[in-house]
Amino acid sequence: MPHPFRFGVNLLTSAPAAEWRAKCRRAEELGYDVILVPDHLGMPAPFPALVAAAEATERPRLGTFVLNAGFWNPALLAREVATTDALTGGRLELGLGTGYVQAEHDAAGLPFGSPRERVDHLRHTVAELDRLLGSAEFEPRPVQSRVPLLVGGNGDRMLRLTAEHADIAGFTGVTLVPGTTTGQLRPITPEELDERVGRYRELASGREVPAELNLLLQLVAVTDDPESAIKPLLDRQPQLTAGQALALPIVLAGPPAQLAEQLRERRGRYGFSYLTVLEPYMEAFAPVIAELRGE
Repeated sequence: MPHPFRFGVNLLTSAPAAEWRAKCRRAEELGYDVILVPDHLGMPAPFPALVAAAEATERPRLGTFVLNAGFWNPALLAREVATTDALTGGRLELGLGTGYVQAEHDAAGLPFGSPRERVDHLRHTVAELDRLLGSAEFEPRPVQSRVPLLVGGNGDRMLRLTAEHADIAGFTGVTLVPGTTTGQLRPITPEELDERVGRYRELASGREVPAELNLLLQLVAVTDDPESAIKPLLDRQPQLTAGQALALPIVLAGPPAQLAEQLRERRGRYGFSYLTVLEPYMEAFAPVIAELRGE
C-alpha cells in the first residue's frame, strides 16, 4: 500500500514579519502539508523562520529542507531542534544533508572537507541528535517523542545512512557537477533515479517500517505548451532535448490533470509520495494538489 500524497513548499526568500506570515498562510490555504525552509547563506535562517511560520498557521508541518550539517555543532543543533519543536507545538520535521556548496563554507570561514568527511560528520550529527534528544535528562525537551528525520542524498554512503536512520528518504533528482564550488547541479535521468531508489530499497530492506520517499521538483508549469515552459531549463542544460527534459522526474509541465497522473505514475515507479516544490512554483502547483488531495 503506497504512502498517501503529501506536499511541501520550500520558501527561499526572506521577508518582513507581516509578509512572511502572509506567505505562510497562503501556503496553508493552497493545501500544502509542510512549510519548509532551506539552509543557505542569503536565505532565511531556518529555525526562527519556522517558529514565525507556526505562529501564522495551524495545520502544516514545518521542516528544514535541508540543514547543512557542516554549519552545525551537534549539541547546539539538538538545542535548536528541541526548542523549535516546543515553540511550534510539535510540528517540526528535521531535514539534514551534508551540504554541497563549497563557496558558502568558504564565505562562512568553515571547512568544507572531502565527500567522505562530510558524510562522516553527518553520520556523527545524526548519532548525537539521537543520543541527546533521546535522553530523559536532555533539556530543553521537544514536544514529539521523536522529531521525524529526513536525510537527503544520492550517494551510496548517504543512502545507507538514510536507510538506517531516516523516517523520510529525500531524493533531489540531480547530482553535483564535478569540480564546481558554487553548487552547480545537473539532472539525473529517470533510469539513473531508478537505480538510486533501487539501491536505497536494497539497503532499507530490513526496516520494519518503510520510510516515506520525498522528491524535490525543480520546475513546475501548469500549461498547455510544455515545451515553451521548459526553455529556461534547456538554456541551463543544453545537453538535453525537449523530450528528455520533459521526461525528467524533477520536471512537471502540462495541464493539471496530466501532471497529477504523472505524479501517480512516479509514485508507482519510484515510491515518491511526498513532493516538494520551490517557492516560485507554490501557486502554480496548487491545482495539482487539488487533483491529488486524499489519494
